[in-house]
Amino acid sequence: MSLSTVYLGLGSNIDRERHLCAGLDALAAILIDMRCSPAFESQAVGIKSGPFINFVVTGKTDLPLLELDRRLKFIEAENGRYAPDRKGLPLDIDVLLYDDLHGTFNGLVLPRAEILKNAFVLWPLSLLAPQRVHPGVGKPMAQLWEEASIDQVLAPVPFEWRGLQLTQV
Repeated sequence: MSLSTVYLGLGSNIDRERHLCAGLDALAAILIDMRCSPAFESQAVGIKSGPFINFVVTGKTDLPLLELDRRLKFIEAENGRYAPDRKGLPLDIDVLLYDDLHGTFNGLVLPRAEILKNAFVLWPLSLLAPQRVHPGVGKPMAQLWEEASIDQVLAPVPFEWRGLQLTQV
């Protein structure tokens, strides 16, 4: 069985802790050696809504990329992401990196552009995997974060899942 290393961005701005914990519970069933970055609160980008909690998760999976993406859509749907009457974004899970894939795969662009555009993706990713090299840019995540000039404010936020504190110290 061949395993791929994935990095996923998670976010929620509606009943945040409940939806993010449900997302982590579902991911724990499909990822091996799952680890989480610290959690951060940020203002919404691109939509008008309340503040988000965001963090990054990594793990290994035997699922091919498109099957993983399909499963993530199911997890989002189970948490109300696609409900017609939803307010805000209950759960958003994006594939940021899948091994060192670089390109477009059935509409899915990797590495995800938000890594370089949004502090709520790049900062947690740089903390979780500082030496991980961005497949498109060729620089480690920690260096990309140091060099970033992204005009977004992030605040560490208390967050706990299964007794694990996901809080930046």
